[in-house]
Amino acid sequence: QVQLVESGGGLVQAGGSLRLSCAASGTTLNYYTIGWFRQAPGKEREGVSSISRDDGMTHYAESVKGRFTISRDNAKNTVYLQMNILQPEDTAVYYCAALLGPTLTFIEELYDYWGQGTQVTVSS
Repeated sequence: QVQLVESGGGLVQAGGSLRLSCAASGTTLNYYTIGWFRQAPGKEREGVSSISRDDGMTHYAESVKGRFTISRDNAKNTVYLQMNILQPEDTAVYYCAALLGPTLTFIEELYDYWGQGTQVTVSS
C-alpha cells in the first residue's frame, strides 16, 4: 500500500522559512513525478511545484517562483519543498502527491496518490 506522509509544517513569521518533506512508503518514488499542492481556507486547492521523475525538471507556480525550491532524494525516498520568504498568503494546508510517470503537471486528476497534508501558517 502506497502512503505519502508530509511533515515540516508549522507556524512561522512572515519572511521566515520552512522545509516540507514528503516521505513515501510502499513504493519507490523514483517511478513518480511528485507535486506539491496547497489549499488555503475558503479557496480551491492549487498546484505549487512539481518535480519530474526522470530528469529532475521542476515547475513552479508564479506565486512561489524564486522563493520555493523543490528537490528529491531518491535514496531517502523523500521529496522536499524548501519555502523561503514566506508570506501570510502562503498560509494553507500543503499536500504532496505522486504521479506514475514523467509528466510535470498541476492537473490533480492525473495524480495517483496523495498525502494527508501539513498545515503551514505564516503570521504577519
